[in-house]
Amino acid sequence: MLGGCCPGRDDQCTVPYQDTICYCDLFCNRTVSDCCPDFWSHCLGTTPPYPPSSCERNGHRFHSGATYKENCNLCTCGQNGRWECELHACLIEDDMIQEINRRGYGWRATNYSQFWGMTLDEGLRYRLGTQRPSRTIMNMNEIQMNMNGNDHLPSYFNAADKWPGKIHEPLDQGNCNASWAFSTSAVASDRISIQSMGHMTPQLSPQNLISCDIRHQGGCSGGRIDGAWWYLRRRGVVTEECYPFSPPQQTPAEVARCMMQSRAVGRGKRQATAHCPNSYSYHNNIYQSTPPYRLSSNENEIMKEIMDNGPVQAIMEVHEDFFVYKSGIYRHTDVNYHKPSEYRKHATHSVRITGWGEERDYNGRTHKYWIAANSWGKNWGEDGYFRIARGVNECEIETFVIGVWGRVTMEDMHNHHHHQGRRK
Repeated sequence: MLGGCCPGRDDQCTVPYQDTICYCDLFCNRTVSDCCPDFWSHCLGTTPPYPPSSCERNGHRFHSGATYKENCNLCTCGQNGRWECELHACLIEDDMIQEINRRGYGWRATNYSQFWGMTLDEGLRYRLGTQRPSRTIMNMNEIQMNMNGNDHLPSYFNAADKWPGKIHEPLDQGNCNASWAFSTSAVASDRISIQSMGHMTPQLSPQNLISCDIRHQGGCSGGRIDGAWWYLRRRGVVTEECYPFSPPQQTPAEVARCMMQSRAVGRGKRQATAHCPNSYSYHNNIYQSTPPYRLSSNENEIMKEIMDNGPVQAIMEVHEDFFVYKSGIYRHTDVNYHKPSEYRKHATHSVRITGWGEERDYNGRTHKYWIAANSWGKNWGEDGYFRIARGVNECEIETFVIGVWGRVTMEDMHNHHHHQGRRK
């Protein structure tokens, strides 16, 4: 131990020790729980009055009550000198990653530092956030498409190639359970850009929905896409630049106060009643959509819709192995079947499908896939995107697919150009 010994309990009189600190004040003569191991020899020239129950780790001793975190589990040194660790299933499990990569499921897994140390339950509670649609909404009629034989669907299609500059980058929802707002604003952003032929290419604000669409919605605690589309149609939202996303600092998050309202200005159009929360942005234009429509679960009809009109929104079940997806064509694996059920869990999420393709494996078998954008940032998956098996309703991704039109008129396009050139 360095230095001398302090007379009483003195918070200044501590020494860093492993991943904790220990005391070296004379108060240690009475208690042994949190004192530096060499206190007695150094200060009193004796051995400790009774051996402190201590636990060993990496060749060092720790006093009882000391803690460290092993991935998502807290370990505590018990009175009996043994480490006692929590037994949560973690979001990142090394053996799961190795098993997936060893077995050749057609996709690769990796460790993500932003998920490390979270429990699986926390991952499902903070990183997804779309409620399953109610029975009424699930019974929504699918639009009838006339697919005739001469509709040529190519084997590969990516919306970003057909509409360059109009398909928006994946955002990162952080620990905000609001994929309901992220997937909705992303699909609306792409559709408005395509429909206005690039005259308007807004990246719409998920935060505007999270904070302001609060009727039967839970903000960063989950919500419904039908409610999000209702809000986009009736109230409208501004851009991400105008109303930036602020991820919750504490979980569970309170809903941040709504900073953006709109009012009707005739013919169903609306106008913002406030300046942008981001004071550097002058463009508080309100963007709206038409009512959403549901597609059938037939892969060809979904493909035709994407090719003709742009990306669509899909709801999917996210299982524990999806969090570690790195590349390839995702299929839910059975690597955890031998583990207790708390390691095998899933919850509902929503994403944006932007294209499709197919791939041949070395046996000459063809594997068809969707290309989809997630909202976990660009360092997850394939630059924020993932590919997932197509045509087999993998993770229920084809069960409930939504398309929408922006509300764009020639007048909008003209005015938008006019405004963009002018600074207030």
